[in-house]
Amino acid sequence: MDNITKETYCGYVAIIGRPNVGKSSLLNKILGQKISITARKPQTTRHKILGIKTEKNIQAIYVDTPGFHVGGKRKLNKYMMRAIRSALADVDIIIFVVEGLLWRKDDELILENIIKASCPVILAINKVDKIKDKDKLLPHMKNLNQKFNFDANIPLSAKTGVNIFELEQIVAELLPINPFYFAEEQITDKSERFLVAEIIREKLTRLLGQELPHELTVEIEKFEAKEKIINISAVIYVERPGQKAIIIGKKGEKLKEIGSKARIDIECLLNKKVFLQLWVKVKRGWSEDEQALKSLGYVD
Repeated sequence: MDNITKETYCGYVAIIGRPNVGKSSLLNKILGQKISITARKPQTTRHKILGIKTEKNIQAIYVDTPGFHVGGKRKLNKYMMRAIRSALADVDIIIFVVEGLLWRKDDELILENIIKASCPVILAINKVDKIKDKDKLLPHMKNLNQKFNFDANIPLSAKTGVNIFELEQIVAELLPINPFYFAEEQITDKSERFLVAEIIREKLTRLLGQELPHELTVEIEKFEAKEKIINISAVIYVERPGQKAIIIGKKGEKLKEIGSKARIDIECLLNKKVFLQLWVKVKRGWSEDEQALKSLGYVD
């Protein structure tokens, strides 16, 4: 009996939802570390990001997708929508994340796309820690299940960790029998350079708030690892000179603050001292330029 190989379970799990429902926070909580950036600004996540969790004979590959949003016309928005739709087409399980007792037009649009999927769908009601009247939760879940027959329903909180383990147990039960697709120690498909760029973009999002230009991206120009320090140079691209001025701030103070906060998180990620240099450059029309999008990592 000891010589019998234990079956392994492995598959892709898409985390789908409208902007700001907590998809990236959920992924980070499941993994126990931060690989997907979070902020209150809609569509903070722009790429499909894989978070890989392997425990014993189970490997769940979570796909954090951009927020599903109606009406974006630019090439960047279209890229993000393609990323979402390809995730829906290629996964073994879907986690549909909604926010508390809310149900909006974008939620309805997502459900219309989910109905076309042929895989199991889990309804995850996030931010239950913010629901004051918990008696309203069960009727809300029943109402949503009249719209679609979900394979499982779970109220949870990505912030506090409530029912995260239970969600993982449901996922494990629904995963197909497959060999592992990734090495057991791997936690994401993204490079360190990509994760560093995302951390910088997160700090820009958090510190600039409503002033943040949507036409903004980050590219790592230099990533030089030495014995005791990693030297990183990054360029923040915007589309107009006025946007550049906002990011730099008075006497460069805003850019300095962004760099300082980013460096702290990057050192935690890389577990090494970091010297970080940030530059801001104007690259007109990059969010409408297919070649520019590809050069900056927006590749299908």
